[in-house]
Amino acid sequence: MSYDAIVLAGGAARRLGGADKPALSVGGRTLLDRVLDACPDARTTVVVGSRRATTRPVHWTREDPPGGGPVAALDAGLRRTTAELVLVLSADLPFLDRETVGALLDAPGADGAMLRDADGRDQPLVAAYRAERLRREIALLAAEHGTLTGLPLRALTAELDLARVSSRPLASFDCDTWDDLAAARARIREHGGVLEQWITAVKSELGIDLTVDTKTLLDLARDAAHGVARPAAPLTTFLVGYAAAHAAATGADPAQAVAEASRKAADLALRWADEAAADSAEQNGSG
Repeated sequence: MSYDAIVLAGGAARRLGGADKPALSVGGRTLLDRVLDACPDARTTVVVGSRRATTRPVHWTREDPPGGGPVAALDAGLRRTTAELVLVLSADLPFLDRETVGALLDAPGADGAMLRDADGRDQPLVAAYRAERLRREIALLAAEHGTLTGLPLRALTAELDLARVSSRPLASFDCDTWDDLAAARARIREHGGVLEQWITAVKSELGIDLTVDTKTLLDLARDAAHGVARPAAPLTTFLVGYAAAHAAATGADPAQAVAEASRKAADLALRWADEAAADSAEQNGSG
């Protein structure tokens, strides 16, 4: 579904002592980049806040005056978008994922959809809105109050017919305090998810978008390490990646190319292991 994205990144971060919150890192990547990674297929992405380096191109804007609050910031972002559907996100969501974004975009609400966290709280800055309805409500608020500065988001969303999407684990976790940031950094190192987090970070850093069959590659590394020598594991997986990239350049599907190269290399490693076992048995028998 075609959509534009607005990321609000201009808050004062008072609970962080005024730190540049979107530039703080979790897992070696800034909070802002982690949010941008959740919506890579947005037709236009607008970040409302001070300019800073990002891993992919975005458009920048600011509310006038700066620091006018979320409704004013959202209005500024809307002025730079044209899609009928607009995804609205805060810039401090380290675990927001593409599946959650897809669920918001696909939800059937007349005016859009909003994430509801595990505690039953609505998250208006993790939501997809019908742009024209949002513009209309903002115009009404401006006419009623004479300004958008300082208005709470609930004043904007109260009149909207929004579906609620239940939050996936951690998708709505935000970093408002230093303790939140420390908790996020600890969570990505938890045993059950550290490999997924690391692979996602590496793909972002290298500018590639490829589904990685982690089990296949780990099995290959194990076979190469046990059947040949321990240093063979990283070298073999590197060569598999190189071979897959070469195959993809000739038109092969990248994921299938990785799977096929992994299969061939794993078979070779097992043949090496079989030869070593046979030689060992022969030597033991002759001794």
